[in-house]
Amino acid sequence: MPAKITMSAGKLSVPDQPIIPFIEGDGTGPDIWRASVRVLDAAVNKAYAGKRKIHWQEVLAGEKAFNKTGNWLPEETLAAFRDLLVGIKGPLTTPVGGGIRSLNVALRQILDLYVCLRPVRWFKGVPSPVKRPQDCEMVIFRENTEDIYAGIDFAAGSPEAKIILDALSEKLPKEFKKIRFGTQEAGAGWAAQTGGQFPTDVAVGVGIKPVSRIGSNRLIAAAIEYALKEKRKSVTLVHKGNIMKFTEGAFKDWGYDIARRSFREHIVTERESWILGNKEAKPDLSAEANARMIDPGYDMMTPDQQAKLVKEVEGVLSSIWATHGPDRDGKSKWKSKLMIKDSIADITLQQVLTRPRDFDVIATLNLNGDYLSDALAAQIGGIGIAPGANINYATGHAIFEATHGTAPKYANLDQVNPGSVILSGEMMLRYMGWTEAADLIIKGMDGAISAKTVTYDFERLMKAEGEPGVTKVKCSEFGDAVIKHMN
Repeated sequence: MPAKITMSAGKLSVPDQPIIPFIEGDGTGPDIWRASVRVLDAAVNKAYAGKRKIHWQEVLAGEKAFNKTGNWLPEETLAAFRDLLVGIKGPLTTPVGGGIRSLNVALRQILDLYVCLRPVRWFKGVPSPVKRPQDCEMVIFRENTEDIYAGIDFAAGSPEAKIILDALSEKLPKEFKKIRFGTQEAGAGWAAQTGGQFPTDVAVGVGIKPVSRIGSNRLIAAAIEYALKEKRKSVTLVHKGNIMKFTEGAFKDWGYDIARRSFREHIVTERESWILGNKEAKPDLSAEANARMIDPGYDMMTPDQQAKLVKEVEGVLSSIWATHGPDRDGKSKWKSKLMIKDSIADITLQQVLTRPRDFDVIATLNLNGDYLSDALAAQIGGIGIAPGANINYATGHAIFEATHGTAPKYANLDQVNPGSVILSGEMMLRYMGWTEAADLIIKGMDGAISAKTVTYDFERLMKAEGEPGVTKVKCSEFGDAVIKHMN
């Protein structure tokens, strides 16, 4: 009998016949959903020989909801996702004008889906702009409810922006001076420089970027738990803390803190690994000599800075040498631990291209994650095949979704690549613990693409690269090919 997925004692309980809500999406959404749902049902049926079955329940959002109910996001839809816990959706149109800025953002915030999970993997044969796309295999944990998604953004010249600017001018004049063109004097100076060629009215848009310890900790803890469960090698905290020290920098610091506090037995930080490695290589190494090795600028530091660094070395050795140092056979225990490290956001965007193998699981704030996930999607074939999920690991709520737009000019043409929703469904099955069915979907995708049976987007790129034997198929036919290659 159909039944709800439930959450008990922190664990998801999935019946053999779960009820799962779906939003087919706008634009190309209906085409994509029809192909995808057949793939998902076929995988489940094949994996469990009919013993398990998904009961799909359509709920409305976007244009279809607005046309039928006059509401872009009906309360009934939110109630279904709250009650049934796990769902899936296609791409949605963002309403023009007032009200909800984005339906996707609204769903994430209302249900507190604080993790945006974006796995990145390449399927053999998919055209890529990089030489070794197979090296690009990582998982991004993007914070989903803070940073720019908090939505504190005021238009230039608005009363709200004036309140913020006036408060800065009065209460924090030193910081207000950093706003280059926030005064009439600045506008007059610019007018003098340009001879009045450009508008010189004082108009300053203001945005506030909130980053909290709780929001950071729960995101980073989820990334670490995932990495440990999946036996991944590392978690990289990606941030811009060299400039935004008390938001992005705090994210990094809180990340290291939660890693040490809650996962000490299972993790080692990159910096700790240097200290332990130095001591193992030279057992008689002094703390000062070790400090010199981990920071080449040691001799240029002040005495206080040097003392702080030596104290750090001593603290690491006294606290984790016994648990993370060499075992009785001289084997380094720390080398089997999950590595926690960090990377500046702009450097990361370079290194995921030049050194992708250095990254495994990435935990980052919202804006950084937005840039990174789309940049990485480009490396493995584009946003059209990139899956995504929005999850609250504490409550069990999760919505799996297409990561691309609605592409309305291709609507009802049965042309577009359904890969993003198919692979989002694969993520959903894996989240439910139905790994056998999820594995079949990966097998089917691998087979279809390797056989060069692809939709127009991949067909065009494959032919441009001189690939022989490419067969262009419709959206629905690609679904058939995936099902065929599950065997």
